[in-house]
Amino acid sequence: MVTGRFRAFAIAACIGMLLVLLAGALVTNTGSGRGCGDDWPLCHGKFIPAYTFESMLEYSHRVVSALEGFLVLGVTIAAYRMYRRNPDIYREPYYYAGSALLFTVVQALMGAAAVLWPQSPPIMAIHFGISIVAFAATMLLVIWTYRNRKEPQKTFVVPRSILPRALITSLYCYIVIYLGAFIRHTETAGGCEGWPLCNGQVIPEMSGATGIVFIHRVAALILAIMIAGLYYHIRKASPEEAGLTRSAGWVLLLIVAQVMSGAWLTSTVGNENWFIFTSLIHNLIIVGLFGLLMDIVIRSWRFREREGSVKG
Repeated sequence: MVTGRFRAFAIAACIGMLLVLLAGALVTNTGSGRGCGDDWPLCHGKFIPAYTFESMLEYSHRVVSALEGFLVLGVTIAAYRMYRRNPDIYREPYYYAGSALLFTVVQALMGAAAVLWPQSPPIMAIHFGISIVAFAATMLLVIWTYRNRKEPQKTFVVPRSILPRALITSLYCYIVIYLGAFIRHTETAGGCEGWPLCNGQVIPEMSGATGIVFIHRVAALILAIMIAGLYYHIRKASPEEAGLTRSAGWVLLLIVAQVMSGAWLTSTVGNENWFIFTSLIHNLIIVGLFGLLMDIVIRSWRFREREGSVKG
């Protein structure tokens, strides 16, 4: 049903989007966002800028983003051609590819705007949020290609109660991600010393960097509880053939890893080299977690129990 060539194309687009996302985080963490001055798409008015660490890092991010844009465009065209042949079967991957292209364009425009007209931290945090949605779309496309390697998926019914819980958890996860991006763009990661307590207090002084980081920690704890509740609910209510329990299990594992990486991140705030590495690991885990959450939302919506339907 799905050719190996298209699957490889989708995987390449997903990996490329991940590189774009991590490169953007690296640019922010190293303070290289102004490495090319206020020029775009050129760097200090040149195609090949003079070598400085900041300029090469920022310019490399632009080059990778441009290449990824063409890659996503190619995947979208391929998905559209399949959709034209059989709309019923290929509508879903076409939507994923089209969404990836849309958010890639929006991401590029926001990146250009940030260079030409420096933006505030809240706006720059949205830029990361757009990036993670674009990555999630390519990840969903890859997941679809593996689930449809030979024949269409078998139909099954998912209880209606799963969808609202999964949707609320995903939306809340996006808010927590935004808070984390806001911390990065305001350079307030050192607002709390120690972990899990903040500055040795259960509730610290809620001002400045300390308040921002503490709110993010509390929000992350609530997210972990919500994901644990979602996993338990899916395991109890969802049919085994739906595969939602396995996906929810991975999400639960990733949120535990994310919490631990947050503790590791806190311990390396004073070490610039290690902090860059732990920050990238922190970003890597959350993008995979969010992508899997979106997969659960979509599958619980597509196969939800309809009004008046009778379970067999």
